[in-house]
Amino acid sequence: MKPGVLVLIALVIIGFVFGGQVVSARNEMVVKKNAIEGQWAQVENAMTRRADLIPNLVETVKGFAKQEQKVFGDIAAARSGMLNAGTPQEKVQANGALENVLGRLLMLQENYPQLKSDKNFMDLQNQLEGAENRIAVERKKYNEAIQDYNTYIEIFPKNIAASLFGFARNDNYFKAEPAAKQVPKVSF
Repeated sequence: MKPGVLVLIALVIIGFVFGGQVVSARNEMVVKKNAIEGQWAQVENAMTRRADLIPNLVETVKGFAKQEQKVFGDIAAARSGMLNAGTPQEKVQANGALENVLGRLLMLQENYPQLKSDKNFMDLQNQLEGAENRIAVERKKYNEAIQDYNTYIEIFPKNIAASLFGFARNDNYFKAEPAAKQVPKVSF
């Protein structure tokens, strides 16, 4: 065989191997991108579940604390903001506002000792705590999916395929709002 034919065969084989790697990398990037979107849906599900519990909790507390109308109005506004948020970033911000006002609502039990012993309040508080835990777990999984995707598309040679097919870094991590790092101040 002539050396030119051998070189041509070698180039064709290398092309098939490299092309296969590029296609495989692209497909894996699609899978990881879809995993992020699926995990975000789980975060939204958990936040919606919590938002659905809030009206029941508010109604239970209202029976004991009729004069706390500002807190109830703030909760309604924060819940509405969370349910009406469109983008993931808007939902993250609305979720932070909701967490802040929920903390204020739960602090009402300090001013109303009889509320602490109400079975409905305690059941709802436990359900809300479970919802908060689910949200924390789903946020963590969402952030892990983003980290996995970002790492995958930045590693050589997959970064070449990522740039060829338009896969960009995703920096939409679910981060705590600065206000969430502060202890809520409750004043009546």
